[in-house]
Amino acid sequence: MPVAERLLVDTNILLEATDEKRPYHREARELIESHRGLVLSAQVIREYLVVATRPATANGLGLPLSDGLANVREFRRAIRLLPESGPLLPTLLRLLAAVSCTGTRIHDAHIVASAMVHKIKTIVSLDTDDFALFVPRITAITPHEARERLRT
Repeated sequence: MPVAERLLVDTNILLEATDEKRPYHREARELIESHRGLVLSAQVIREYLVVATRPATANGLGLPLSDGLANVREFRRAIRLLPESGPLLPTLLRLLAAVSCTGTRIHDAHIVASAMVHKIKTIVSLDTDDFALFVPRITAITPHEARERLRT
């Protein structure tokens, strides 16, 4: 992987890095701590806060908002935030016209549109299949694959 390549981090990487009980917690933390080419979209931060502050009984982490915001500050120390620029909405709408997806999959399309606007080719996610519809516009890889690329 070229040193200059930027990788857009999906929401589930931040959630995994937050919750020590999750199976890929260590791997997510190591990725965040080791790779300076990681970037975030504002969409990912919004999604993170939604799940992080949702009660555990509703498939959330049950964190107080203050803890969720503190985590976001920590993530932003290691991961650069992409600006939400003017072409984002038109790019999303063109993408949705080209790729048939509906419902919650539009969240994934929005992340892909952010990557496209910022000329990012790779998204790091634990749910790489969520992005299969959007190939060849982007490639989705796991944290393990990202770390392996860093080693070569």
